[in-house]
Amino acid sequence: MVNSPLLPVAVLISGGGTTLKNLIERKRLSELPVEFRLVVSSNPTAKGLALAQAESIPTAVIRRRSFDDGESHSFAMFDAIRRSGARWVIMGGYLEHLLIPEDFENRVVNIHPSLIPAFCGKGMYGLRVHQAAIDFGVKISGCTVHFVDNQYDHGPILLQRACEVREGDTAETLQKRVFELECEALPEAIARIAMETSS
Repeated sequence: MVNSPLLPVAVLISGGGTTLKNLIERKRLSELPVEFRLVVSSNPTAKGLALAQAESIPTAVIRRRSFDDGESHSFAMFDAIRRSGARWVIMGGYLEHLLIPEDFENRVVNIHPSLIPAFCGKGMYGLRVHQAAIDFGVKISGCTVHFVDNQYDHGPILLQRACEVREGDTAETLQKRVFELECEALPEAIARIAMETSS
């Protein structure tokens, strides 16, 4: 990790910033070779914005509703990302669909709280994912880190981590267990990218 270059990243959030908080803590522990160039939120009241500002990370709010269509919204997002100097994008609980431009192909990383291709796609986020897994009766769930393309929860998979779905689990208890995996998997995937780009 010490020899990995720092990846200049933008982090996209929509809510409380729990993924962002984990990434900041991992960087502080020298476990995550990134330089935070920008945090962008789709929600002006997202708690993650205050978290970023407390760490002196530049922030921006770019709301989907401010644009006529997804294409113009995506253009504005990536224009801000380019101006920040970020070359990689990490989706940390970002709920809007983005169109990925050619210069960011295989440079946008997302983590989804299921083992893709199970329990993913439009509308599958948060507790909905975990409730769907419980309702279906699966015995194993987990998380998936993947590159983002122009389809929901699609794109090349970087890594997956699995955990047991226990008897009596609720969406909340399963979410907590999967999030513990997410906190390990996303930094690991980013560190792998940093190693690969340095070789």
